[in-house]
Amino acid sequence: MDKILSKLLKRRKLVATIFIVAAVAFAVCIPFVSINYNMVDYLPDTAQSTRALSEMEAEFVQTVPNAKAMIKNTSVSEALSYKHKISEIDGVKLVMWLDDVVDVKEPLEVLDKDIVSGYYKDNTALIQIAIESGKEAEVVDEIRKIIGAGNCLSGDAVDSAQSQSMSETESLKSMAILVPMLIIILIISTNHWLEPILYLAAIGISVLINMGTNIFFDDISYLTFAISPILQMAVSLDYAIFLLHRFEYYRPREQSNEAAMVKAMRVSFKSIIASAATTAFGFMALTFMNFKIGFDLGLNLVKGILISFVCVVIFMPCLTLLLVKALDKTKHKSFVPKVKNVGGIVRKIKTPVLIFVAILIIPSFVAQNNNSFIYGTSGWDTESRAAHDTVKINETFGESINMVLLVPKGDVAREKELCNELGGIKNVTSVVAYASMVGNVIPPGYLDESITAQFYSEHYARIILYVSTPSESKEAFECVEQVREVANGYYDDVLTCGQSANTYDIKDVVTEDSTRVNIINILAIGLVLLLTFRSISLPVMLIMTIETSIWINLAIPYFTGTTIGYIGYLVMTTVQLGATVDYAILFTDNYLHNRRKMLPGEAIELTINKNLSSIMVSASILISAGIALNLVSSNAVIAQLGTLLSRGTGFSLLLVVFFLPGMLIAFDKIVEKTTLKTDFFKGVGKK
Repeated sequence: MDKILSKLLKRRKLVATIFIVAAVAFAVCIPFVSINYNMVDYLPDTAQSTRALSEMEAEFVQTVPNAKAMIKNTSVSEALSYKHKISEIDGVKLVMWLDDVVDVKEPLEVLDKDIVSGYYKDNTALIQIAIESGKEAEVVDEIRKIIGAGNCLSGDAVDSAQSQSMSETESLKSMAILVPMLIIILIISTNHWLEPILYLAAIGISVLINMGTNIFFDDISYLTFAISPILQMAVSLDYAIFLLHRFEYYRPREQSNEAAMVKAMRVSFKSIIASAATTAFGFMALTFMNFKIGFDLGLNLVKGILISFVCVVIFMPCLTLLLVKALDKTKHKSFVPKVKNVGGIVRKIKTPVLIFVAILIIPSFVAQNNNSFIYGTSGWDTESRAAHDTVKINETFGESINMVLLVPKGDVAREKELCNELGGIKNVTSVVAYASMVGNVIPPGYLDESITAQFYSEHYARIILYVSTPSESKEAFECVEQVREVANGYYDDVLTCGQSANTYDIKDVVTEDSTRVNIINILAIGLVLLLTFRSISLPVMLIMTIETSIWINLAIPYFTGTTIGYIGYLVMTTVQLGATVDYAILFTDNYLHNRRKMLPGEAIELTINKNLSSIMVSASILISAGIALNLVSSNAVIAQLGTLLSRGTGFSLLLVVFFLPGMLIAFDKIVEKTTLKTDFFKGVGKK
């Protein structure tokens, strides 16, 4: 092993060059990585929405509107002119207005008021638009130029366009905030001015390689693109810190810098791989989600951890030896205040802390299980232009979202009966279908294909419902259930999609994912802890410590009445357990070492005094990552994930420092009996 490492270090210029060239090459690939902003694409193939969208795309030429433009102070002829101009934009697949449902050559006063008011009211026109997926940003810009700044534009496609325009810049802004914060933390906690640059170079190169290798996938989700680089950097910096601290320790004890690095690499390998394994297993649990955005994010983060691991154990030792002279010239005194008797304080208050946390566990667990969740991406944004436009449109025309129903083609009379019953469902304002608009008197074959194509394909009849609810709400979900129930009474094979139906399916899928992901996460990390400590009791105690911090963290939104994004909640729970359990591992490993020389109380006190600074540095890095996400992201799901992550990391730190010591002392005999080769000290001293 030492010979292999020595040969590697002798070729350090070549190794460093290879990694730097790879980082530059993959950095060039990053702008060409395809990013997916459509959450519905990540539903499993068996979900109704997925099947409905797939069948509709395959069989219907005309798509369902995903945006709407409100134009004020306009006449019917001017509205028709706007409609024509919008229809000529590349990427616009369909434009619908009043002239598609009634004859606008007739006076509006003699037409059905309910139909007219859905498209034209108080000299204001509401035009429905279908925008091609992937072209939302360009098309929305063109539509805004046509309708002018004083008019409004909203809908799924507009929200997607907003996300597209902000995603890349926000990721860079997050890094721009995080990196200076990390440099400050590392300068305070290290002894060389150059040391933070070494850390950030090693991990920064791994982040660039990870982001660039996404070019090999068809696409990645916007959530992955936004948070993966931040989380990768935050959770893997510890590996670099472990290695360089070991190198500094062995330098005065070995004959050469190369020999010191070889020993540092060999000795720190166990700690680095254990830390990487717990984090990777935490992220890997996400890949077991049926909602495929979990697989997308989990795979990317696991890939990032593996690349960070390789960069730290191969690239960083070579880079460090190349810059060791410069490193020595930048030595400075430590800015970290010496920790005096914190361990003594913790030991004195261990019993009250144990009792206090034990009292919190049950209410926290119950509270976090009863949080209010948002499952889609709507309902969060209140500040953007799109959000303001949505409010103005709703004030004029009322809440209105589309729901599409696909039923087997062939029986127009049955379709008409279904449409009549659907129209009686609460919050369904109108039903647009061949049977409801043309009727069952005129067979579809007698009409022009341009009229029937929007209603019939080879196998399906398409019914479009307009619903007066927010896209995600209790009322919206009840409406989806009622529509599906009524339709299933007429047909055996029914498919539904639309924003509320899609979100309803996301809710079903992710709530099933929650239990599975948490169990896999706990079992996987428990296995790593079992192998690391060769103990039955210690994995339980360490996981209980971090899980309790997670429950307390998630109980706060319940008591403050804050709604949580369910996807962010799932990601946060896996990340917090996988990343912050490392603090408990470091603490417990050092405690077991000290326990062989002294009694529990003394071992705890020494462990805290010696390791508190290291744990605080690691926690500060992850807290900074959460703050960076929260400060920069305009996407409320990501911003809230940042808040939960930074706060949860703080709770993990507090429980590892104050709660875990009490457990280790209280269950000392159980730990000794359930752990291999403890060799605990049996002498006389303070307990």
